Amino acid sequence: MSEATVDVTLDCTGQRCPLPVIKLAQAILSVPVGGVVRLLADDPAALADVPAWCRMRDQELLAVDRPDDGPATFDVRRRRRSATGAGS
Repeated sequence: MSEATVDVTLDCTGQRCPLPVIKLAQAILSVPVGGVVRLLADDPAALADVPAWCRMRDQELLAVDRPDDGPATFDVRRRRRSATGAGS
């Protein structure tokens, strides 16, 4: 995983699309700009959804770890004040 310090770990194991991305969008607001949210998700759709959300919302996807067993792990750094795309 990334060398960044994780501010919040969000376990969305067992949750299906679109819940992991919705929870990520909520959690990213709880960390300061530059802060990192680690998302755990076992929904296969998250492998496409999380990177797409980061691109659309101008957030930085630091790392993705996809183990053979267990949930995928995504480290996302908050780059904007608003995760909705408004503001800076």
